[in-house]
Amino acid sequence: MEPTLSLLAVVAMALALVAVPFGLPGVWFMVLVLLAGAVVGAVGWWAWILVLVLAALAELAEFWILKSLGSRYGGSRGAFWGAVVGGFAGIFVGLPVPLVGSVLAGFAGSFVGAAAVTLLETRSAGAAGRVGWGVLLARTASAVLKVGVGVVVLAVGAWELLLR
Repeated sequence: MEPTLSLLAVVAMALALVAVPFGLPGVWFMVLVLLAGAVVGAVGWWAWILVLVLAALAELAEFWILKSLGSRYGGSRGAFWGAVVGGFAGIFVGLPVPLVGSVLAGFAGSFVGAAAVTLLETRSAGAAGRVGWGVLLARTASAVLKVGVGVVVLAVGAWELLLR
């Protein structure tokens, strides 16, 4: 692969990494970029399989973290879906804070969504706050995990595209 294209692919992957905290599938975009590199012979197939497995494990871990922390703090299945819908709503509505407004709003939306569903289910503000807090912790842990996996995918991709 031409060095300019390789560098462009690495830059695209770095930009995709920035999208991960927003709840967007940046890691999967990086996996697709590396698949294209593998198809043209610029990336080894074993490296691509490695990043594919890492991305899949990150998705499973995110689901497990959200379910387990949500349950630990008293959340129901409805609260889980309230957090998902609230998180997406927050991302799209955003906050007027440059660069991080959508991230903060996504986290806040997850809290509000889970808390609102729990309040409707239990009629207890204390339970709603506890579930919202659990979901907020889970969302934070998941974002950190996925950014960490994204950094590893970026490093593997940069190595394969630029140094191999």
